[in-house]
Amino acid sequence: AEGIELDRHYVFKYCSPTRSAIQSGRNPIHVNVLNIPPTFHNVTDPVSGFQGIPRNMTGIAEKMKSAGYATHMAGKWDAGMATPDHSPLGRGYETSLHYFHHANDYWTYDVGQCSKENIVDLWHTDEPARALTNPKTCSQSNQASDCVYEDQLFEQHVFDVLDNHDPSTPLFLFWAPHSIHAPLEVPQEYVDKFSFIDKKPRQMYHAMVNFIDSRIGMIVNKLKEKGMFEDTLIVMSADNGGPIYSNGSAGANNWPLRGGKMSNFEGGVRVNAFASGGLIPKERRGTKEEGYICGWDWYATFCAIAGVDPTDEKAAKAKLPPIDSLNMWPLLSGQTKTSPRNIIPLGSPDPPEERMSVVPTIVNGIIVGEWKLLVGNISQDSWTGPRYPNVTTNWESTAHHLSCGTGGCLFNIKNDPTEHV
Repeated sequence: AEGIELDRHYVFKYCSPTRSAIQSGRNPIHVNVLNIPPTFHNVTDPVSGFQGIPRNMTGIAEKMKSAGYATHMAGKWDAGMATPDHSPLGRGYETSLHYFHHANDYWTYDVGQCSKENIVDLWHTDEPARALTNPKTCSQSNQASDCVYEDQLFEQHVFDVLDNHDPSTPLFLFWAPHSIHAPLEVPQEYVDKFSFIDKKPRQMYHAMVNFIDSRIGMIVNKLKEKGMFEDTLIVMSADNGGPIYSNGSAGANNWPLRGGKMSNFEGGVRVNAFASGGLIPKERRGTKEEGYICGWDWYATFCAIAGVDPTDEKAAKAKLPPIDSLNMWPLLSGQTKTSPRNIIPLGSPDPPEERMSVVPTIVNGIIVGEWKLLVGNISQDSWTGPRYPNVTTNWESTAHHLSCGTGGCLFNIKNDPTEHV
């Protein structure tokens, strides 16, 4: 009851574009709608020819740093790595413990092979974090005493930042746990808590959520110990809806919403989120906010709190799109009862299933007020049940599409949030 449930918080339908949006303050249609490998490079375009955020856009940490904030990052980056400009350090974070790719192994930190050698994707600011790597024998089935779960490394970096921080200096901390994301791996003690769940993917998913929930509590307690909590705004958000594909083996369930990760139905883009911390006025705590907020709105919101202009002059000089971010602090603080956001364009690669290829960007959906219009073929035309996967599950969600054509499919998502009509 210390925060605000953000019931209408929207992001992109999968992870890398959402992360690019949060760091740059832009709707993914103006920064990145692709999930291509972070090693991608188009040599003909020195500004935008890389995965993630174009190098001439200003990151949120750069803005906060210009306002006198200490800036630190831990966890999943997935917003570019082709040049030093694309790294967390290049985007304004003074320190980071992170990995660059969409996902790596939680126990070996590997992301594949090069010349038959495993590639370890774990970095400490501007160099490989070799001293933190596990023995190669570590795995989900071999959690020996010298094996450290990756999110415990990120958690420790956050604790180190807080322990060494002088509270007289403002702090901007971006903590992006790997969990809850594939592969489904977590310390066994958390799996054991959910032994009553018979479907292994669902059991693992619950265990991973429980692990992260416990860690959020520990970080909040540390902020209170340091006397920092009362002056802190905490924002938590998923980067896409839960994955329900692969016949339920991805582990999630978005019931009662339609669709999931990879889809522009509500189950793919309307996500769990809340705002908390002592900075939230007491009268706003324990409430549910129904106004529209997008992941990229936190850029302007934090800039406003820091007293810095959110305008991206560096991007303007490179003729790149301006930010789309709107300041949500008046809404969160209760100064206004209406969100400044009434329109949310929903982007996609064209065609939508080509997220791993270099293809054009389209808008195949838009939310305006209570109405949502979708056009073209929308994937995951389906709903899970209250319990999913279950003993009768034999279904691949990505095989089901709703054909909305050029005329579109119109939903009233305030009266019909499950998009049944």
